[in-house]
Amino acid sequence: MHRAKKTVSQAANALGGILLAAFAQAFKTPDLRRKLLFTLAIMAIYRFGSFVPAPGVDYGNVQQCVAGAESTFLGMMNLFSGGGLLQLSVFALGIMPYITASIIVQLMRVVIPRFEDLHKEGHAGQAKLTQYTRYLTIFLGVLQSTVMVTTAANGLLFQGCPVSPIPNAGPGTLLLTILTMTAGTGLIMWLGELITEKGIGNGMSLLIFTSIAATFPTGLGRVFGLESGLVKLLIIIAVILLITLAVVFVEQCQRRIPVQYAKRMVGRRLYGGSSTYIPMKINLAGVIPVIFASSIMHLPIMIAEFNRTADWSLALQQWFAPSHPMRLAVYTLLILFFAFFYTAITFNPQEVADNMKRYGGFIPGIRAGKPTADYLNYVMTRITAPGALYLAVVALVPEILFAVMGLDGAMPWGGTSIMIMVGVALQTVKDIDSQLQQRHYEGFLS
Repeated sequence: MHRAKKTVSQAANALGGILLAAFAQAFKTPDLRRKLLFTLAIMAIYRFGSFVPAPGVDYGNVQQCVAGAESTFLGMMNLFSGGGLLQLSVFALGIMPYITASIIVQLMRVVIPRFEDLHKEGHAGQAKLTQYTRYLTIFLGVLQSTVMVTTAANGLLFQGCPVSPIPNAGPGTLLLTILTMTAGTGLIMWLGELITEKGIGNGMSLLIFTSIAATFPTGLGRVFGLESGLVKLLIIIAVILLITLAVVFVEQCQRRIPVQYAKRMVGRRLYGGSSTYIPMKINLAGVIPVIFASSIMHLPIMIAEFNRTADWSLALQQWFAPSHPMRLAVYTLLILFFAFFYTAITFNPQEVADNMKRYGGFIPGIRAGKPTADYLNYVMTRITAPGALYLAVVALVPEILFAVMGLDGAMPWGGTSIMIMVGVALQTVKDIDSQLQQRHYEGFLS
């Protein structure tokens, strides 16, 4: 028994030494060190902009009005802005306009054939779609900043606040504030693209990671200050660790469909004959279904905010309260629906089958063409079902637990936030590891 414990301890120490050596090697590599420092600098600029108030905004008045606002429908948007939304900062809109624009452009591929043709044109078509995404991001930035500034000026954003966050709410001041927030949205989009091009990649996801991670210390500190705060804090940490393990396990799981390429003669040379596989993840849709479902679930609460005393408003507030069974049921159904819907528009079995047939590939035991597409669609449906249930469980369990513990207002994040953070962290580690492997060094995952 003692020898087994000693062996496990030695293995853990060896693994820790490998990871530390990999991190040290990453910073010893000049090109990779430059990319890492550049990425950290951009993330620092992004966080700094979340605290700079927009023109015309009284920071002191905002601090008086912000108490309790995170428990409203603005909590999710404030989370993705790193707390800048409820501060009415230059980066108040955060990354949400770009996320919404990207999702809309992807959905338009199903509705508008021109978008699907651009997607198939390769680099040139992708560049055109990226340009459309930028234009739509600026449009959404103007729309959202206008709504936010006008509701803050007339008292609807912070209802019940004795002071106004924008004291001198004249037309010129409101216009300047709207333009500043819109410019902040364009700057965030540019910062994310800089990380993708000159940093370690995955720029927009890293900015989302930064926004969510910035709210964790404040949320945990708020819980610790409550009654029985230490016990609740330990329970929350345990839940976070369990969700992290579940996300890491599921996100790494995949169904590998074997593919065999037939041998063919080109001139005097023999090509093909190789074997490979199609990796199909259990959760092909990622966290997009949860984000979609959360956005839709916030709409009734947002509508109820305009008239809190009406009967229909009181009914909406009751039905869509965090712990109400109706809200949990609708939320679960929306997650399941969007999981299947988004997987269907991002993975096209017919296109994969046509590409395999074009290059002489086939799945052993399955005829090429339509039978292959039907088989891929069958497998995709079978593995999407547990993936959708996994998304629903991870999103709902922390929310139910926080509601039972009475932490709705103290915790602005839940399972969705943890999923995003762990997913982005895994992808970033893989990107750095691949760059280390290209330079013949041991990577993080070696």
